[in-house]
Amino acid sequence: MSKITFIGAGSTVFAKNVLGDVMLTPALQGFEIALFEIDAERLRDSEMMLLNMKKNCGSTCSIKSYSDRKEALRDAKYVVNAIQVGGYDPCTITDFEIPKKYGLRQTIADTVGIGGIFRNLRTIPVMLDFARDMNEVCPDALFLNYTNPMAVLTNVLNTYGGVNTVGLCHSVQVCVPGILHDLGMEDQDVKWKIAGINHMAWLLEVSRDGVDLYPDIKRRAAEKQKEKHHDMVRYEMMLKFGYYITESSEHNAEYHPYFIKKSYPELIDRFNIPLDEYPRRCINQIQHWAEMRESLVHDKNLEHVRTHEYASYIFEAMERDVPFKIGGNVMNTGLITNLPKEACVEVPCLVDRNGVTPTYVGNLPPQCAALNRTNINTQLLTIEAAITGKREHIYHAAMLDPHTSAELSLDDIVAMCDDLIEAHGDWLPKYK
Repeated sequence: MSKITFIGAGSTVFAKNVLGDVMLTPALQGFEIALFEIDAERLRDSEMMLLNMKKNCGSTCSIKSYSDRKEALRDAKYVVNAIQVGGYDPCTITDFEIPKKYGLRQTIADTVGIGGIFRNLRTIPVMLDFARDMNEVCPDALFLNYTNPMAVLTNVLNTYGGVNTVGLCHSVQVCVPGILHDLGMEDQDVKWKIAGINHMAWLLEVSRDGVDLYPDIKRRAAEKQKEKHHDMVRYEMMLKFGYYITESSEHNAEYHPYFIKKSYPELIDRFNIPLDEYPRRCINQIQHWAEMRESLVHDKNLEHVRTHEYASYIFEAMERDVPFKIGGNVMNTGLITNLPKEACVEVPCLVDRNGVTPTYVGNLPPQCAALNRTNINTQLLTIEAAITGKREHIYHAAMLDPHTSAELSLDDIVAMCDDLIEAHGDWLPKYK
């Protein structure tokens, strides 16, 4: 029996989507679905939900929960990762509140920026533990990483973990349909090309029947910018730098030095930037889960419709040898020629029986590559800090972050990092 292991199975709604998709895929019938989660109650919830779905969709997959991670991974063919280390309380609170004392405001703080750096530092050791287990009990498994910070964690697992890893993010699938819908344009029969880095990949080409749609997109975007809307940062970046970015405006507001600035407080209102957005979402999700848990977990008639999540389509393509195209996060093995080879990049990939094969992109437009490199700098220094255990590289990562360095002095950056290290306590390894 082949096996799909889901780590972080307490992410019940996400587990429903990914594993519900698996149970609806003919090529994956008969697989064991192995669940691992450190929260025993959430693990039971997910198992009960999946068993109800299995019965209603007539799947022949088996569902099994594990309390031992290594046993959950043993002999797995595919592994899906959806963990969050430290959770909202205490770690997300720490990531936001301490920088705020220094006057550094954030929106999401899960990718780069000071919050992204510390989310990486507490997650990398856990991911390397996974890698050690996998090298022992399922060395040939394909690891699908859905956990942020996507680029750094995928990089670490490939470079230092020895695990065949591809990072998957929703922003590629929804990028073009999203902007066309918002601008009142049809998305039927549209072709596009996207490449860059995670959360800052670029819509390089978009056309219908050979006609470039960018001129009309930019004309409509410039008109829409005259009034408040939810995507003002990305439209502004597109109008100034020429290309639309995959991830949302609330994310991109903190990836660049242009939008959240003490000296220009009016920009927050002008570009409709939701400061402290992620903590609000966490609180809402916690409340929403308390309300929906009963109906989702105990619904004997629970059904599922296959989603746009890549995981089941990747497994299906590999099992049936029917090619499928994804946007994947992979190491830059000459794929984007004006980004560093040490970087993890997000590019079109072909999936078939051979696995995930990235495609060559070449040079990005120079301004797009330059903006990517500002974030790659912080990513690579964060990895250096995690692998060497040197505190100075945490400082370097923060000093090179575009938003942090635009707002704080070098001394304040060091002091803030020291405060964050102390506040995280045992959530971080010891840095020398």
